Amino acid sequence: MTGSSLDAILQDSLGSCSWRTQEAYWRVMNNAEFSPTVTFDHFQILRAIGKGSFGKVCIVQKKDTKKMYAMKYMNKLKCVQRNEVRNVFKELQILQTLEHPFLVNFWYSFQDEEDMFMVVDLLLGGDLRYHLQQNVHFSESTVKLYICELALALHYLRSKHIIHRDIKPDNILLDEHGHAHLTDFNIAAIVKDDLKATSMAGTKPYMAPELFQPFEGSHPGYSFAVDWWSLGITSYELLRGQRPYVMGCSSSSSEILQSFHRVLPCYPATWSAELKSLLGKLLCIDAQKRLSSLTELQKLNYLSGVSWDAILSKQVPPGFTPNRRRLNCDPTFELEEMILEAKPLHKKKKRLARKSRENGSEGSPQNDRLQQRLDVVQRDFIVFNREKLRKTKPDAEANDVLRKETSQAIEDGQNNNLTEARSSSA
Repeated sequence: MTGSSLDAILQDSLGSCSWRTQEAYWRVMNNAEFSPTVTFDHFQILRAIGKGSFGKVCIVQKKDTKKMYAMKYMNKLKCVQRNEVRNVFKELQILQTLEHPFLVNFWYSFQDEEDMFMVVDLLLGGDLRYHLQQNVHFSESTVKLYICELALALHYLRSKHIIHRDIKPDNILLDEHGHAHLTDFNIAAIVKDDLKATSMAGTKPYMAPELFQPFEGSHPGYSFAVDWWSLGITSYELLRGQRPYVMGCSSSSSEILQSFHRVLPCYPATWSAELKSLLGKLLCIDAQKRLSSLTELQKLNYLSGVSWDAILSKQVPPGFTPNRRRLNCDPTFELEEMILEAKPLHKKKKRLARKSRENGSEGSPQNDRLQQRLDVVQRDFIVFNREKLRKTKPDAEANDVLRKETSQAIEDGQNNNLTEARSSSA
């Protein structure tokens, strides 16, 4: 049977199906599942807004939908040289399973010869570290809302068996209205079946006491409570402009453990008794006694008047609204990208074309072992497209219905009585 004959039979068979099934069929046939994978070329680069040790972030616009996103791009060679590939892949694995109002949600991932790309929600309100550096004074009511919003995010992460392990002002972004969103899952851990994490990870001034205990012998490890400690440190810092414990990144674990037992957090007299009590529960040195769940938080008198449904739907207005007339980030990122960066993103297409010509005549510039590791990155990289996933999920169900109806129609010789019978029994 020729393709055209099969198409003709299918067209006739579709005529015997309900109009909803016919509509679903053509939607499935024309949706993103049959379009090319999203790549760097699908985005217009607008400006750089941040950078890390081996990755940078810029604002992009998707050319077809005109939607704005933040795009993080990580140099493959630097990731391989610094043994960071595993963390990047783990972050990709985690992010594709998450979607929540108070997370920075993940939309696309793709790669080219030089970089790995992650496209996420664009939040123009800046991170809380930036606002602290701008000497913003956060009121108690504002921080109270942040605690509630981030507690909902932590509750969701716990349902996914995820410990974030790096909650701090730098990793909390504000949207244009001022709502808090948690980002950066680069060192997050997945724990299942009541197991504990044991590796030391995080940013020292925000890490819980149990993380500094030597993990030897029968040490039980740590779990979700470490994120609630970090939330307490962050909240204290937002309110006071400094952290409750003074320590540097070079401080030893033994010194830090001693400081926890030697120094008690100082709570200003202007803070309400309820707030001090909440922070005291979050900053409890004993992880077993620490407030570390949404249920415990909701039982506090301090939050008795909170409408959690309203918070989840972002109907509670934040006390601090970022300035919408400016980009809430350090402007030097843009200058560095355009002027100082040796491989600026906006010149990538020309650079890769030139590199391809050079490699074609001279061979790969990387040594064999390094090139093998880069090849593994290329092979194992996780490609993701949330937009496609959203479109194909409902259509996959409709496609199953379509398949059954069309098969039945062909077997029945396109009997019109079949359609009538189906209609009467509906």
